[in-house]
Amino acid sequence: MAAVIRLYLDENLSPKIAKQLQLRGIDAVSVRDIGFLGDDDHNHLARATQQDRVLVTADVDFLQLAADVHYHAGIVFGIQQENTIGDWVKALEVLCFVYTAEEMQNHVEYL
Repeated sequence: MAAVIRLYLDENLSPKIAKQLQLRGIDAVSVRDIGFLGDDDHNHLARATQQDRVLVTADVDFLQLAADVHYHAGIVFGIQQENTIGDWVKALEVLCFVYTAEEMQNHVEYL
């Protein structure tokens, strides 16, 4: 059976997104809720990868970081100003049902 996507939301996204996804049965954590607010981007990507979580962000710096690292569990990038909390929740919910964790490995998905 294919592994289900687990999400790691960067600090530039509202923790309300993670909470709404959790209510829908999706394993999502917010950096703000797990105590890593202000940590370095490289550390966030490494932590997400170690936990087999797809990193969700609106920080363009992660796009270059993804290109520089050998492996990551996946990155979802969207423009925060163009997406409401509801937009993020709907898009991520669809993503979690369309892709497997394996399909997201070393993949960058744009919302």
